[in-house]
Amino acid sequence: MGNLGVELYGHLRKLIPLPRVGSGRSMQRMTEVKSSAGGKADHRFALFWSPFLSVPEASWRPGCSNVEDENDDNDDDLQGTTVDSGHYPHANSTQLIQRLPQIQALARASTRMGLPLNPSGREKALRTPGLRWADEDDAGPEREIISGRDARKMNLYQAVRDAMSHALMKDETAVVFGEDVAFGGVFRCSMGLAEEFGRERVFNTPLTEQGIAGFGIGLAAMGHTAIAEIQFADYIFPAFDQIVNEAAKYRYRSGGQFNVGGLTIRTPTMSVGHGGLYHSQSPEGYFLGASGLKIVIPRSPIQAKGLLLSSIRDPNPVLFMEPKILYRSAVEQVPVDDYELPLGSAEVLSRGSDLTLLSWGTPLYHCETALSLLSSPPPPLSDLVPPLLRTANIEVIDLRTILPWDVHTITESVKKTGRLVIVHEASITGGVGAEIAAEIQKRCFLKLKAPVKRVAAWDLPAALQYEKFLIPDTIRILDGIMETLTY
Repeated sequence: MGNLGVELYGHLRKLIPLPRVGSGRSMQRMTEVKSSAGGKADHRFALFWSPFLSVPEASWRPGCSNVEDENDDNDDDLQGTTVDSGHYPHANSTQLIQRLPQIQALARASTRMGLPLNPSGREKALRTPGLRWADEDDAGPEREIISGRDARKMNLYQAVRDAMSHALMKDETAVVFGEDVAFGGVFRCSMGLAEEFGRERVFNTPLTEQGIAGFGIGLAAMGHTAIAEIQFADYIFPAFDQIVNEAAKYRYRSGGQFNVGGLTIRTPTMSVGHGGLYHSQSPEGYFLGASGLKIVIPRSPIQAKGLLLSSIRDPNPVLFMEPKILYRSAVEQVPVDDYELPLGSAEVLSRGSDLTLLSWGTPLYHCETALSLLSSPPPPLSDLVPPLLRTANIEVIDLRTILPWDVHTITESVKKTGRLVIVHEASITGGVGAEIAAEIQKRCFLKLKAPVKRVAAWDLPAALQYEKFLIPDTIRILDGIMETLTY
């Protein structure tokens, strides 16, 4: 636990008697403490807890469209959504902390009419940067690549399912397996695949993550395309030995005679706001030193389908981590044909010259909302955002591939802007942002106008009563940007 986490935990322990883990009366006890505390203690409780105690669970969503019915094409049913509420303990931001409840309400209101970072109609979907059609080599000069192609509205889990369907259809050696995948999986990502391709190719496994990974390694070593699912990223640790010591090293321990490049391990990751200890973690940082492995995290349906197909066909084992809160809430027009997006390549979402904002997965949507509040802050936030900062030109980059990460794109961007803010949901200590910050400060030292800033989860366990409080929200990202711009 880092110094800030220790200090924060100490404050909380003095402030409230924390309920036992697993107690169903956690929220009730915290509310009772709030009403019974008085004077300074009550102010401190409100400071830490009130911004999210009053927010319904259902309102915690990323700043993108939400869809409940996968077959509903009525755009009126795509509800604009709200940002998460959370704790904000930055030592130099007393004014922001005091006004946090009002600011959070304004942030939620401002996101109700927000759109995804990369809103896409059919034409934009078909022209996604880096997109490569699987059949483009067969396209003669008489036919344009886009001609005759179609796109359909999908959410992220539908895009993942579509990618696996293409893989199973085109590769007879491909199999999909994991806990409950034959029934469609807990997030419906494999819905209907067993009926379409047979239970010999889409099947359930026992509840053993180590066994799932080991079985996939064996299949891939024998020449199969193995698409394994770990039901939640929090459950991946029993398979750590298989993934790091076997999958990542198999090619090298055999002197190149064998490989398990046909292995792709899918797993839902990141927070949903109420997942508690075993459904909230972002463990990508634990695998960052596993050379021979690739790690991919998509932000949207278009990215999910193209990156997953590339992962399945890549000659290296890939850990494909899907932000689970985006399964239903991220909606785009997605090409229905088979296509791939490049691994190891970050995507620049918007060009800028004053600051580079780097993230991946769910936090990208909070970054979008933070930039909206920076450029057009409503009162009372307008009193806290200097007019000079509102015209800042921010470059936003989606890292997409965590390992190996795109050093060139990030370096060139920071050399241009002189400032870098990294946002991720994993803990700040040992997170991916630490490695990126170290490399960028080495490569761009003389170009930097401010230290690299990391906005990440605090170093606290992902317990239910801490969860919303841990994850970087819009206000923390906004303040990180302002702090870096005014350094």
